[in-house]
Amino acid sequence: MALSYSDTDDRLSWIRSFELMFRRPARLQVAALCRRTRNGKQEVLMITSKTTRRWILPKGWPIMSRKAHRTAAIEAYEEAGVIGKAHKKPFASFRSHKGGDGGLKLRTEVLVFLVDVDKTEKDFPERNERDVRWVGVDQAIRMTDDPGLSGVLKKLRNLAK
Repeated sequence: MALSYSDTDDRLSWIRSFELMFRRPARLQVAALCRRTRNGKQEVLMITSKTTRRWILPKGWPIMSRKAHRTAAIEAYEEAGVIGKAHKKPFASFRSHKGGDGGLKLRTEVLVFLVDVDKTEKDFPERNERDVRWVGVDQAIRMTDDPGLSGVLKKLRNLAK
């Protein structure tokens, strides 16, 4: 049986509707690019994600009762024990994804704030859930598998030159 024009049109309309159910706008996350100077060299903080163990920045969903830079500072403390001053203006943004390892990946737009670190606490909420590492910017670029984050780290490296 041959399909009529209206059958084909209905099928295409249904397919488009189905695609839209899974193609959502990127969700906003707020990240902290924590930095400090040790022995005259700039270091940045990298942490592992909880599930996939990828090297990332501390980040989370916006807290509606807080300004974005404050959310970045809160995430830095909760995920890595960082206490410092978050810059009020975003340093950069990049597209990424959350999830994976066989699960559903959510597209995210990550707004990155610089955090100048004053000190780090050993006791913080997610201390048993993540690895935390201070590294040079070049090493951080090599550690991450996220092209967007790599671009943000390269921007920071170029500022220091």
